[in-house]
Amino acid sequence: MAAERLEANPEDLEIKDRKVYVKGSPEKAVALASVARAAHASRRGSIVGTSTRLREETLPPPEVARGRVDSPCYATQVAEVEVDPETGSVRLLSYAAAHDIGFALNPANVEGQIEGGVVFGAGYALTEEVICRDGKTANANLLDYRLPTALDAPNVQSLLVEEASDYGPYGAKGIGEPPVVPVAPAIANAIYDAIGVRVTELPITPEKIVMAMKKQAVEK
Repeated sequence: MAAERLEANPEDLEIKDRKVYVKGSPEKAVALASVARAAHASRRGSIVGTSTRLREETLPPPEVARGRVDSPCYATQVAEVEVDPETGSVRLLSYAAAHDIGFALNPANVEGQIEGGVVFGAGYALTEEVICRDGKTANANLLDYRLPTALDAPNVQSLLVEEASDYGPYGAKGIGEPPVVPVAPAIANAIYDAIGVRVTELPITPEKIVMAMKKQAVEK
């Protein structure tokens, strides 16, 4: 795209100091930012880098790398809850989270990531909900959009399982988002185990629990 604007061959261009220059003619240049902006409206579509060639150079072929490259972080989480059948309120009593993290480069940081992810997921499971009315967010504040606080956080037992990845640094695997993913189903299953009612829509609010219990009673 820069070559078209500079009326030059792409092979004759170089990128330096946030500009695209014609080699040997520094006065002929176009800002890299303007080329990027033009790319968004180009009929060719946006410029998308895939790093395919780089991956092929640095990673072993799939038949060799299977099970090793981009190794997933397996996890098992268990929640213990207390449910008030009269009001539908749920209290997290304790929580256990076992994660296959390959190798803990910094065990304290890994445990902190797991604990934070569990509390994050608990909000997603029990209290956090964006309510829209007439196309506007009706609870755009931290009073009505309820994030979990220290009073809501359970005691989290973090269990680090170290099954090393052959490709990660020192065998390490990712631990960014995995702690959040199993929380909602773990809590939903714990609620079901406590009161025998299955709520399948998040967040699992007291109102939904009471309605589900009343529906179950009518059906019986």
